[in-house]
Amino acid sequence: MVMDIITTGIYGLVQGLTEFIPVSSSGHLVIAQHFFSGTSDHKLLESINIGTFLALIIYYRHKIIPIFREIFEQKKYSLARNILLTSLPAGIVGLALSKWIDSVRFFGSIYVVIVTLAVVGLLMVVLERIPKASAVESGEQLSWKRALVIGLAQMLALVPGVSRSGSTIIMGRLSGLSNKSAAEYSFLASIPIMFAVTLKLFASSSDRAYMIEHLPYLVVGNIIAFISGLIAIRFLLGYLSRHDLKLFGYYRLVLAGVVLAVVLLQ
Repeated sequence: MVMDIITTGIYGLVQGLTEFIPVSSSGHLVIAQHFFSGTSDHKLLESINIGTFLALIIYYRHKIIPIFREIFEQKKYSLARNILLTSLPAGIVGLALSKWIDSVRFFGSIYVVIVTLAVVGLLMVVLERIPKASAVESGEQLSWKRALVIGLAQMLALVPGVSRSGSTIIMGRLSGLSNKSAAEYSFLASIPIMFAVTLKLFASSSDRAYMIEHLPYLVVGNIIAFISGLIAIRFLLGYLSRHDLKLFGYYRLVLAGVVLAVVLLQ
């Protein structure tokens, strides 16, 4: 895939804004790559994830450090346990099938993205009408079973168009969290997964070679992803403190319809 600064910068902006807003960063990047180049480059999607990972670490540094203090100083493990349980399903499946995911065309298919955008979007629209588990105030108060169920939902986000934040926020709501608390927990629970993806990039010789080959472009993409990611986190938490996910559901449905129409008319 041929890169240029402007295109990679656009990819970085899309990644940063849509990684945390529940409209699917992978889905948007597959759409962008489809119309820019006609191909899907999974390594690019992972490589510009570094910027959004760093944005998450910086934004939540005031929460991450106390989690470790609770573990080592106060011997409190509930939040760390829940984050680990939520991360495990996607982590195990993603690690076991990473080479297969990279090679199978299904994961770069524009039609898969159209379907997942629409299905998850519809679920967001009707979410507040669905019965929910008894209310809990934070991720720390989730039972281990509820944390694991949220993790199973996060595993579905391996399919482009589902959205990691979208799937976990939806299941967090169904598990009794408020919209804002579900988003907070979703972001914290995504840290181990994003860390693992970043670690894989630097551990794999082929991934390192890819990043070195495209280094100037990826630096630009990641800087833009970092800045826009910080903006997206702040926006979403503020929005969900007053609203539900319905707006994002409608956006996903409209986007799916527009992309389908354009693809069919090509």
